[in-house]
Amino acid sequence: MTSPMTACPTASVSRAARLLAAACSASLMLFVPPALADTLIEDVNGIRFDRDGNVERFEAMLIDDDGKVARLYRKRDKRPKEVDYKLDGNGRTLIPSFIDSHLHLMDTGLAAMILDLSDTTSLQQAQARIAEYAARFPNRAWIVGRGWNQEKWGLGRFPTAADLDAAVSDRPVWLMRADGHAGWANSAALTAAGVTAETADPDGGRIIRGTGNAPAGVFVDNAMDSVASLVPEPRPEERDLALEKAQQMLLEHGITAVADMGTTIDDWQALRRAGDRGRLRIRVMGYAAGIDEMVTIAGAEPTMWLYGDRLHMGGVKLYLDGALGSRGAWLLEDYADAPGERGLPLKSGTQLRNMMSRAAMAGFQPAVHAIGDAANREVLDAIAELRETYEGDRRWRVEHAQIVDPADLPRFAQLDAIASVQPVHQTSDRLMAEARLGPDRLLGAYAWHSLIESGTPVAFGSDSPVEPVDVWSGIAAAVTRQGADGQPAGGWMPQERISRQQAFAGFTAAGAYAGKAEGRFGSLAEGEWADFLFVSADPLEIPDSEIRDLRVEQTWIAGVRVYQRD
Repeated sequence: MTSPMTACPTASVSRAARLLAAACSASLMLFVPPALADTLIEDVNGIRFDRDGNVERFEAMLIDDDGKVARLYRKRDKRPKEVDYKLDGNGRTLIPSFIDSHLHLMDTGLAAMILDLSDTTSLQQAQARIAEYAARFPNRAWIVGRGWNQEKWGLGRFPTAADLDAAVSDRPVWLMRADGHAGWANSAALTAAGVTAETADPDGGRIIRGTGNAPAGVFVDNAMDSVASLVPEPRPEERDLALEKAQQMLLEHGITAVADMGTTIDDWQALRRAGDRGRLRIRVMGYAAGIDEMVTIAGAEPTMWLYGDRLHMGGVKLYLDGALGSRGAWLLEDYADAPGERGLPLKSGTQLRNMMSRAAMAGFQPAVHAIGDAANREVLDAIAELRETYEGDRRWRVEHAQIVDPADLPRFAQLDAIASVQPVHQTSDRLMAEARLGPDRLLGAYAWHSLIESGTPVAFGSDSPVEPVDVWSGIAAAVTRQGADGQPAGGWMPQERISRQQAFAGFTAAGAYAGKAEGRFGSLAEGEWADFLFVSADPLEIPDSEIRDLRVEQTWIAGVRVYQRD
């Protein structure tokens, strides 16, 4: 039978073949039909990983009528003689599709629809981009965007409202920092929000101030609400479009499942609309944006898995501190470049424990944002206390686990906590982290090898739209501790490099485990959904320097191709 990897099947074959022929008609389908027949994929360089990084190679895979893995075949295994459909892999490399264990799904799509400053390298370049964008959209009441980073600009300070007024002064402008933990407003936005020198800093937030205590234009963490609450919310149809854009982007990068950190009821409704219309292609593990949203979306307990294991609300995202770039990360000692500042705890220890307890008692999985070493210690202390009340397989998640006191690293494994980390943050943050912490406090920073060696489950993600959804860059960062420029030579804190197998596990089987989805997808084990990729080369055989050059050739979900690279 002709292989659809080289040509589409003819109309004379089975119903399953006709469906696969339809898949050949578009590189990215809007609707993913179920597989309706056994399919044997032969002559592949197959690789699968368990969550510890152990590798199993195979040469053929049988997919059953439902689109699940029926069996993997090694070299000497006898193949089935009669199947409904066969595909010739032509020796290509087949691996499990990727799981992004920490991103913001709707924001990823919306970021593609608003002003993006993430590639600007100076304040002047950003100002020109903002002015040009405002001129293109003269009827928009607010100019909204994201992605600025004063560290990347080499500015040496936060930008000001006056800096923004120089670009746009006739209407309010609100721009989120790259990490999402600070916002930049112009004077018109400050006036609309009524923020003055007399406005007090809220708990867990800080207003950056200038002469006479006047607001300078930047708001950190909880202080952002005073301006952000005025920005018009996206309409339902805009959310639908944003979700479609995000899905396209993810499938092109081989990502078929995500942990959506901070799902709102509006996001959930968009996901349900997509599911009802057959347009939800990826698998979404939802973590609600706080306790109230958790209850509104799911009710008294986690939802069932919907749309063929494509949607589930099983957890809640909680914030304990801010980000390092905006000096909101909560530290045990002062910032090296800002004496007297230690960041912003966004909740008290009691508030954190109450929220984690409320989630756990109803069977939801708490996922707590903790970047600074003080924040990581506090969440570990909370887990230690709550484990005495809530026994069993809870899988407490610590999101980012970025700066950890070395004494606390072994506690993750001791407490059965999962570290959900983003490798590219290390390469993006390296110079800033050195400035914020100083050389003597870096031993527990981005310490993936130490966590894994201690027995901690480590899942990898991107934190998109903070970082691009580029898994190859994440794997390269984890393996080399170097940026795309190859710097620093030998890797930054090279003792924290991990093996390539461990890195792939972090983006596959370990990601499923972190979301309580093992057995459904993530490792191409028998009985799991046949979610897989054909990639441009064997990722375990090429030099480290070529990892970033790997490409996803095809993406398959439930045994059906949903993306093919042109």
